[in-house]
Amino acid sequence: MVISLSEQKANIVMIRYALPTLLFTLSVVILSTSCNDGKTIKPSAKDIDAVSETADLDIETNEPTILFFGNSLTAGYGLDPEDSFPSRIDDIIDSLGLSYKVVNAGLSGETTSGGLNRIDWVLSQRVDIFVLELGANDMLRGLPLTETEKNLKAIMDRVKAKYPDATIVLAEMLAAPNMGKEYADEFKMIYTRLAKSESVLLMPFFLQDVADRSEYILPDGKHPNAEGQKIVASYIWGYLQRAAL
Repeated sequence: MVISLSEQKANIVMIRYALPTLLFTLSVVILSTSCNDGKTIKPSAKDIDAVSETADLDIETNEPTILFFGNSLTAGYGLDPEDSFPSRIDDIIDSLGLSYKVVNAGLSGETTSGGLNRIDWVLSQRVDIFVLELGANDMLRGLPLTETEKNLKAIMDRVKAKYPDATIVLAEMLAAPNMGKEYADEFKMIYTRLAKSESVLLMPFFLQDVADRSEYILPDGKHPNAEGQKIVASYIWGYLQRAAL
C-alpha cells in the first residue's frame, strides 16, 4: 500500500512491501538533469516544514526500513505518487506477500546542501538501507565540485553515526553533455571516489534505457513518465536480484 503524504515539492511516500533479507542492498542512480523544466528550485524552509507536518515518521518501528533520499527523480516529479519508481518496485515485491517499509524522501529541487540541512530530521526514524540520490542540481547551478563532494560525505557520515549498521547506497551522478568531457569526468569521479573512501555501494546510471527515449520521458524532456518509471523499477529490481546472489 502506498500513502501519499504530500503533493507539494516536499513529497514523501510511505510504502509497505515485501523484501527478502538477502536483498539488503538497494541502489539508485540519477540522471543529470534539472528538477523543474530546466530551472533548479531551492526548497524553502516552508517546504521542509510542510514535510514535517505531513510525514508520519514511525520512529519506534521494528520494521526494516529503506529510505530514498534525493531530488525530483526520487520524488517522482510530474507524476502521481503511485507512478514513481519506488511505488513500482512496491508493486513488484508486494506480489510476493512479504513485509517491508520504504520511505520516499525525495524533494524536488534539492541540492546536496539542502539535503544536508534536512538529513537530521529524516533520520529521526529507523533506517536500514539509505539510498542517496543527490548532485544533479549542484551541477546545474554550477556549485563548486568540492562542496558537492563535501556535502555528500557529510550526509553519509550523519547516517553512519546514527545507524552504523545501515547499508548506504550512493547513486552515481552523470553531468550533462554540454558541461564538457573534462567537467563530466571530474564530476563522475566524486561518486567513484566517495564510494571507495566511504565503503558504500555505488550503482551505475539507472536511466540508461529511458533517458534517450522520448516515449519514456515527460514533456519537459528530463524526467521519466509513468511508462519510463516502470522500466526504471524493473532495472532496479533486476539489480536487487543480482546483488542478493
